[in-house]
Amino acid sequence: MIERVTTIALNIDVLVPALGDIIDVATTLPGFTTLASLVTQADLIDTLKGEGPFTVFAPTDAAFAKLPAGTVEALLKDKAKLAAILTYHVVAGKVMAADVVKLSKAKTVQGSSLTISTTSGVMVDKANVVKTDIETSNGVIHVIDSVVLPPA
Repeated sequence: MIERVTTIALNIDVLVPALGDIIDVATTLPGFTTLASLVTQADLIDTLKGEGPFTVFAPTDAAFAKLPAGTVEALLKDKAKLAAILTYHVVAGKVMAADVVKLSKAKTVQGSSLTISTTSGVMVDKANVVKTDIETSNGVIHVIDSVVLPPA
C-alpha cells in the first residue's frame, strides 16, 4: 500500500526579547530596590549601562538590611564612599559561575580584590553567592546575601 504524505513548511518568526543591560535587568528583578537606588545616587547608572562586559555581585535588599542601622543613610551623604563600596561589587569582564569557582581572587572596578572561596558553597569575601549567571547584554549578575566592603 502506498501512502501519500503531505508536508507543510511553516515560516514562523518568534520574537525573543533582547537581554537588557545590567541596570535594566537588576531593576526588573525583585529584591534589588536598594541597590538600584544607591547606584543612581552614586551616579553609576551610565557606567553599568555601558558596553562592559561587567560581572556584578549584587546584594539584595535583605543584604542591605543586615548593615548596621544608619549605614545606608550615612553612605548617601558620602557619594565617594558609596561609589567605592558599589564598585567593589563589580568586576571587569563577564565571569560566569563556572569561572568564578576557579578563582581565589577577582580584581574589582574599585581597585581592590574580592576573595573567592568555594570550601562551603561559593563565597565572595564573607557573602554567600545565592544565585548565579543572570545574563545581561553587557555582562552577568550573581546575587549575594551580604554587602561586601573594600579593605580600609
